[in-house]
Amino acid sequence: MSEPTGTVLDKTPPPPPPTEAGRRERRRFWSARRVPAALLALVTLVIAGAFLYDIAAVRADRPPMKWRRELAQQLAQRPLDDTWVLVGAGVATALGLWLLLLALTPGLRPLLTMRRTHPDVRAALHRDAAATVLRDRAMEVAGVQSVRVRVRRRRTDVRAVSHFRELDEVHDDLDAVLTEAVRGLGLARPPALSVRVRRSGRKG
Repeated sequence: MSEPTGTVLDKTPPPPPPTEAGRRERRRFWSARRVPAALLALVTLVIAGAFLYDIAAVRADRPPMKWRRELAQQLAQRPLDDTWVLVGAGVATALGLWLLLLALTPGLRPLLTMRRTHPDVRAALHRDAAATVLRDRAMEVAGVQSVRVRVRRRRTDVRAVSHFRELDEVHDDLDAVLTEAVRGLGLARPPALSVRVRRSGRKG
């Protein structure tokens, strides 16, 4: 019995509960944030250097630089509800929140933490590499015409197109093969597998 064109089969099992050992292994890699840190350090160095140079010049009985006199005058004369004061405060707040976000989040989202086989060694697998492995394994299943794999942190979405065989059979084979393939990736947190199989469209 053949299914009508456009039939989709989706059997997504619930994710297994995490174990205590798995929680200890799931710590993600933290980004070094070298570019934001370097830019912040450079800006801070330039501003601090300019102020220190001007202060040293004043201490040496030289007149203060024009830009610092104008800045002090503007800060003394402009009210707090001035447009430019509000714009400057908004920009400073946005930059501060951005830096806090970078400091409090690990980053490196494309990397999936792998299980530790040695206590002193940590390894990670890129999502694109994991998706390529799973796609190659899925294409080995009889009846699969094409497949798209998207690997996320907690779930792997597999969308396959079958051009022959029953959809139930193709789905069961895909689920078995990909479950074993996900287990073989050696991830500390294996993502839940979501497999959907549909019949290829017919032209004419």
